[in-house]
Amino acid sequence: MARIIVVTSGKGGVGKTTTSAAIAMGLAKRGHKTAVIDFDVGLRNLDLIMGCERRVVYDLVNVINDEATLKQALIKDKRCDQLYILPASQTRDKDALTTEGVGKILEELSKDFKYIVCDSPAGIERGATLAMYFADDAFVVTNPEVSSVRDSDRMLGILASKSRRAEKGEEPIKEYLLLTRYSPDRVKLGEMLSVDDVQEILSLHLLGVIPESKSVLNASNSGTPVILDEQSDAGLAYQDIVARYLGEERPHRFIEEEKKGLFAKLFGSK
Repeated sequence: MARIIVVTSGKGGVGKTTTSAAIAMGLAKRGHKTAVIDFDVGLRNLDLIMGCERRVVYDLVNVINDEATLKQALIKDKRCDQLYILPASQTRDKDALTTEGVGKILEELSKDFKYIVCDSPAGIERGATLAMYFADDAFVVTNPEVSSVRDSDRMLGILASKSRRAEKGEEPIKEYLLLTRYSPDRVKLGEMLSVDDVQEILSLHLLGVIPESKSVLNASNSGTPVILDEQSDAGLAYQDIVARYLGEERPHRFIEEEKKGLFAKLFGSK
C-alpha cells in the first residue's frame, strides 16, 4: 500500500507547491515510485514547477468525472522514470472534487505507487480538506511569522479531527514541520520567529528548515524542482528532508547564522 503525504498550510504563498515538487522528486530519485497530485483546482501551478505544463491533456477532474482514465491523465517526468504528475484543472470549480472520486483515484494509485504526494491548496476549502482527508502523513509548511504559524496551528486541528483516520479511530496522521524562507540573520534582528519559537507554538517534529534562497524562484521559473539544484542551500535542505523522512539521521543545517571570515567582516561580503 502507498503512503499518502499531504503538503499543507493555513496560509498561501509559504512554499507548498515548491515543497510538493521537491519531496516527490526526492522520493522518486531514491528509487520509490511516486505520484504527485495538484489539488488546487482552478489555480493549477504544480505542472509549471514540474516543467510539464505543455504536456497536460487530461487532469484530476477529468478522471473523477470518467472523462479520462488515470493512465491517460498521469504525466511521466522526463528526468526521473519513477515520478508521475497528476495536474489539477484550470477551468473547473473546486466543487468538482468529491470524496468518492478522490478516494477512488488514491485507491487505484496505491496499487502501483509507493508514495502519493498531495499538493494541497491553502486554507480549508474543498480541495484542501480532501487532500488532508486521506493522508497518512502531513508535511505542515509554515514561514517563521506569527500569522503563518497561527494558521498552521488551525490546520493541525483539522488534521486531527476531520481525517479518514480520525473517523475510523485509527492511528492519527503523522505530522511533520517544514519551516520555509528561514533567515538566521533576520531571526537575530528580531524580524522573524526562531525555530524554537515555532516549535513551541506548534509542538511538531521538525523535518527540516529551508533557508531563504533565490534558487527557489529560479528553479520554479525554469520548471525544475529545486531539490535537483545541488549547488543551492535550498536544494540540499530538501534532500535532507527526504532523507530524514525515510528514516536517515541527518543534522539540521541552515538554522544558525553563517560565521563570516575575516575578509567578509572587513569588506562586508556575504
